[in-house]
Amino acid sequence: MAPEPAPEVAHGVVRFYNFLAEDNRFRDDVLAGLGHLQKFIPPGHFYDERGSQLAAAVCEQPEWYLLRAEVAILRENLEAIVQFVGPEAELIELRSGTGVQAALLVERLRPLVYVPVDIDARMLEAGSRELADLFPWLNISGMRADFGRPLVLPEFAGLPIRKKAVFLPGSVIGGFTPDAAVDVLRNARQLAGTGGVLLAGVDLKKDGKTIESAYIDASGMNAGLHRNLLARINRELGGDFQTWRFAYHAYYDRTKGCVTMYLESLYSQFANVGGRRFDFGPNETIDTGIAYQYEEAELQALARQAGFVSQTAWTDAARMFSVHGMVAV
Repeated sequence: MAPEPAPEVAHGVVRFYNFLAEDNRFRDDVLAGLGHLQKFIPPGHFYDERGSQLAAAVCEQPEWYLLRAEVAILRENLEAIVQFVGPEAELIELRSGTGVQAALLVERLRPLVYVPVDIDARMLEAGSRELADLFPWLNISGMRADFGRPLVLPEFAGLPIRKKAVFLPGSVIGGFTPDAAVDVLRNARQLAGTGGVLLAGVDLKKDGKTIESAYIDASGMNAGLHRNLLARINRELGGDFQTWRFAYHAYYDRTKGCVTMYLESLYSQFANVGGRRFDFGPNETIDTGIAYQYEEAELQALARQAGFVSQTAWTDAARMFSVHGMVAV
């Protein structure tokens, strides 16, 4: 007697939409950034396959408190968060992150549709497929788009959505200057609509040593992540950077409440990218990232400028991190 076929494994329904022009954004951003007097590479380009592996490794380092604290906050306050958001919600996540936070929210909120928004198509698709495997009942509509710019998402006719909830995970807000963070929050306000809600994870101000050590881990995973930007340029844009000739640094400016991350040229050298030559003097730097920390009142003030009113804020026991619940007015 022939064995019965194994039952088919159910998966959530995943659809993807692209709101970005089909150009070489990575190439354009790199050439523009390296052409500035103060050279920079936008941090949104960390996540090729190797960069994603390194970013995951950063989150596992003992110094990296941000993810652990945020996950702890969400777990300990899930019931309150469910009450805050309400039933039959559309959950919109700006940047797909590690997926841990989204999985916690999806499991308890049971949104009618989950809408992750990210520039990086690979990260977007990988995170969406992972959640689809976990939650076979979940409708997922992934949007490849730049949430740093005004964005109009499609409406999901036929779904009895009562409220839109926008989730900004981890240190997304911290990765923008305060002025740019207000623009991101305004975009979130537009997506949420009047009466919609925002859940925003924000790193809190604390002693500088703790903050700095998160970005200068003893295992060197942060350094590998940032140098991988140069390796990615070599792989994808035909660059010829000698990555070992650049050192990674990060420092915390207490006055600004901000970590600045950069690569420093150790020698006088040059690199070719996309048919252009870029010269570097000894100690010349390439800015590769920022991370702002906020007091709760400071973040709430930024959110008010964007059209949100703070309703509540949850923190971990050590007050390392916070998750803010806000309502769009």
